[in-house]
Amino acid sequence: QVQLVESGGGLVQPGGSLRLSCAASGSIFTIYVMNWYRQAPGKQRELVALIRSGGSTNYADSVKGRFTISRDAAKNTVNLQMNSLKPEDTAVYYCNIRTSGPDYWGQGIQVTVSS
Repeated sequence: QVQLVESGGGLVQPGGSLRLSCAASGSIFTIYVMNWYRQAPGKQRELVALIRSGGSTNYADSVKGRFTISRDAAKNTVNLQMNSLKPEDTAVYYCNIRTSGPDYWGQGIQVTVSS
């Protein structure tokens, strides 16, 4: 049974920082891509950032220059460093991994940016 467990969310003031982490456990096929998505109330889930097995990354335009995705391949973890947070970053953030077998999702973690 594969599990993805996210941590690090919470409430932060505008301009602040948070670091999300996602740890994958269990028997996992070869991981191709590790992703962070988010879903704000009333909006569709959107891809925030991804990191490929080779280490290349992509970011949504809305977070470029503020968010950084990283991974520890040996520990099957992926992190999202979020700086200069804005109220519009408020959402539930989901970790997702795409493997040579099934895709897996975390349960989601709330990030709220508010004064």
